[in-house]
Amino acid sequence: MDQDKPTYITAFNPAATSKDAHHILLFGCTEPGSHQKIWNCGEMAISDGHSVKSYEYAPTCASGSTIIYAWALDADKTELPEDVAFKVGGSTSIKYLVLQVHYANLDKFKAGGTDRSGLILTKSPVPLPKRAGVMLLETDGAIAPYSLEAFEVACGIEQDIVMHPFAFRTHAHKLGLVNSGYRVRGEGDDQEWTEIGRRSPQLPQMFYPTQSDVTIKQGDRVAAACTMFNYQSHAVKIGATGNDEMCNFYMMYWVDGDEILENDVCTSPGPPQYYFGYDRHLNVDKIPENAFRIPPPPNGPAPGEPLQGGHHHMTTQHKANPRKRQNRFNYVF
Repeated sequence: MDQDKPTYITAFNPAATSKDAHHILLFGCTEPGSHQKIWNCGEMAISDGHSVKSYEYAPTCASGSTIIYAWALDADKTELPEDVAFKVGGSTSIKYLVLQVHYANLDKFKAGGTDRSGLILTKSPVPLPKRAGVMLLETDGAIAPYSLEAFEVACGIEQDIVMHPFAFRTHAHKLGLVNSGYRVRGEGDDQEWTEIGRRSPQLPQMFYPTQSDVTIKQGDRVAAACTMFNYQSHAVKIGATGNDEMCNFYMMYWVDGDEILENDVCTSPGPPQYYFGYDRHLNVDKIPENAFRIPPPPNGPAPGEPLQGGHHHMTTQHKANPRKRQNRFNYVF
């Protein structure tokens, strides 16, 4: 990036298809993991043990890693609100942009072909007053065979900051049914869970506008849950390959001025080590009833329409009286 003056990014236009790229991540780095044009960052290993070409192995960023954008499932262009931009280069900690592509299919590489999957970035010619950032909530954990499971994560906001979420993105692989994110404010019986976003990760995975005006400030907590159904005869863990799973909830926000969230990744061990009910700061009785249910269109498939990603026998059911999961927290699915 230009080290003398900042660049203000206002839109992301994917130049990729899901036939080739499973998903794409754009990182901002203080120092990249490598100065080669292409390297193996190891985030999504080749599971069959074969390598098409030998590249240098290095992390995505050597220092100062932050997620700026993510794309999957043929999602459309993302444009930021008026006066909002990602500020990179110049005096910021983001000196480099690194594009990470997780490939869905390696056949064309094995046949000697190449790929040009990427992103086209739009920038503003003038500085903008509101700076954008992204917070990622993600879990570890595993799901047993033929079971329904909730992957959950929550973190407190300790920084003196006021964030205005304006878009969200959900990501899982083929077992994901619905991902939801919340601002949690207050304690005990006075605690309130306010939805930031809820969507099936089997639909195109771009950033979608939030449906309510939510602010997040120091002392609040941010929580996310991913509901998954494992229709297979073996357990599936959170991991780096396409045969594993992922539970990700991205929250894109803006702030007035220059200071964005420093600790922008929130993680948990996931099931069976972590559930919301194990967190003394969370009142699970206040979790919204629909938190673990697939939403109606446009954030979920139409009623009766089969889900993508292998759930050929599962369909969305928008019931007035959903069944309850039989565990100690009695979650509603």
